[in-house]
Amino acid sequence: MRYLLSVILVFSFSFGMKAQMKEWPADLTFSDYLDTHAVSKEMLDSVSKKDQEYLSDIQHRYPYYELLDDNGTLMQALIPISREMQIHLFIKKDKQHYAFDIIPIAYKTDEYFAKVVIHSNPYIDAKKAIGRDSVAKKASQALKGIIDTKKLHKGDEISFIYTQRSRLGIPYSMPEIKVMKVKSRKIDQFIYVDEDGHGYKETDKQIAYTVTGKKKVTYTRRVQTKGSTFGMPLRHIRITSSFSYRRWHPILHRYRPHHGTDFGARRGTPLLAVNDGVISYAGWKGGYGRVVQIRHPGGYESFYAHQSRMRVKRGQKVKKGQIIGYVGSSGRSTGPHLHFGLKKNGRWVDPMKYLRKKSIKTSIMKKFTKYKNVEEIRYKKVAIKGTKENRKKLETYLLDNTPSYIWPKRYTGEVHIGDKERFKDAQ
Repeated sequence: MRYLLSVILVFSFSFGMKAQMKEWPADLTFSDYLDTHAVSKEMLDSVSKKDQEYLSDIQHRYPYYELLDDNGTLMQALIPISREMQIHLFIKKDKQHYAFDIIPIAYKTDEYFAKVVIHSNPYIDAKKAIGRDSVAKKASQALKGIIDTKKLHKGDEISFIYTQRSRLGIPYSMPEIKVMKVKSRKIDQFIYVDEDGHGYKETDKQIAYTVTGKKKVTYTRRVQTKGSTFGMPLRHIRITSSFSYRRWHPILHRYRPHHGTDFGARRGTPLLAVNDGVISYAGWKGGYGRVVQIRHPGGYESFYAHQSRMRVKRGQKVKKGQIIGYVGSSGRSTGPHLHFGLKKNGRWVDPMKYLRKKSIKTSIMKKFTKYKNVEEIRYKKVAIKGTKENRKKLETYLLDNTPSYIWPKRYTGEVHIGDKERFKDAQ
């Protein structure tokens, strides 16, 4: 049984308990955090080596929660390591020792409607009308490149549906806009928004987009350009487990993040560098077994785990497609496979959004005579889920003349307390 208490940013209880929301400071390690609350580091000995690896995923400025007693003793802490999972640090019933676990983040996702009348520009007007800077930023991002906002006039309207996650009644992570509609004297346009916040006029078909740059034109010839930088880590692809912020672990039988893609393959299958780079690590890494990591240009780093044998050393330069090791089942593994991970600027991303079996090529005619601006047309397929349903919802909101949701300056919500004996009268 869990008990609920009303809270506002800093939560106070009549029996002396206090919950606080804070931001994780820069350069603070989990070990340093234990020191600040006089928690014995012997507690870490009970944490598996695999779970200890997730401690490095705590990011600067992540919001986390602490529950303190009236003497300032830490009773519980919830520290996110991704959008879906968090560390749970809590004091045991003996009030002397602490326990550690990684559990799913409990949050709500609610849908909101907004209608913005243009007086100045979409960002300023949305911020004034809705009361949230993050929603205004995402609205401006969705319109970029689709509508020339400088041509909007006073009295024009922008309406949209968006979702917002919340924890303990407080907004958690950035909002996600689903669909928009721009209505002006000359425009009556729906805009569909993908999970990255980019808007499109159409979906489920090849969308043309233009790249402009200076080129020296002296003759005419057909040019092919690659649309993909990263290749595949194996010649033959068979995915057995996809990237997930929250996956049921087949060996641990618990929810854990799966920051990568698993490829099934026979033992000894060659592993290929997905791009040019420098070997940043080559050796044994706990449950991942034999691991090779490659640092690539642009802030990327690739990760190849469970190898049977490695063919590279730290500091070595490698080329795209070069063999860097062989498939195995070293470490914690249910059988021969490759666990492939990809980081972008220090954060795990879904590799399959960046890898391609073949480089995507476009063919265009270019005339070289002198330096001037040349436009190149490229194409990509856009598939956004729920476009018809979201468009119908937006039309209903507009037909019913639904008012915009205005965000309050202070938030209220609930605290979940798990100690039944101490908090049984605090409902």
